[in-house]
Amino acid sequence: MTTLLFLLAGPAFAVEPSEMLKDPKLEARARKISEGLRCLVCQNESIDDSGASLAHDLRVLVRERLKAGDTDKQVKDYLVSRYGNFILLKPPFEWDTLLLWVSPFVVLALGAGAALVSRRKGEDKPATPLSEQEDAKLRALLVDSPGDQKA
Repeated sequence: MTTLLFLLAGPAFAVEPSEMLKDPKLEARARKISEGLRCLVCQNESIDDSGASLAHDLRVLVRERLKAGDTDKQVKDYLVSRYGNFILLKPPFEWDTLLLWVSPFVVLALGAGAALVSRRKGEDKPATPLSEQEDAKLRALLVDSPGDQKA
């Protein structure tokens, strides 16, 4: 029963009824645009999912621009001109976002390189054999250990 309720709940949106446009086509466009815009306060949520007041202001701004007749691209371009590519949840691959796109691969390559170097260092050192005194002491400890005694 709980699972059924969980599945029926669906995603929670922070869009308030007062923000919604009366025209369903414009509202659908606004939702589509909002899904791809980052909340500048939360930084890991879209403005459609965020309850932050700045996200609210951005949702209203998107809807105002759509009502004024802007295309989806014009709305995004306007927001990018004000906030930079950071506002896009999926920023374009450009020179100024190159580090953002390449850094995961660089970190992965550095980690793999470090793992290979540490593995090779371990193989280079052969184990030092025990001296006769150490070997005799070890055998004595193993024979005298309490775990080997029978009750």
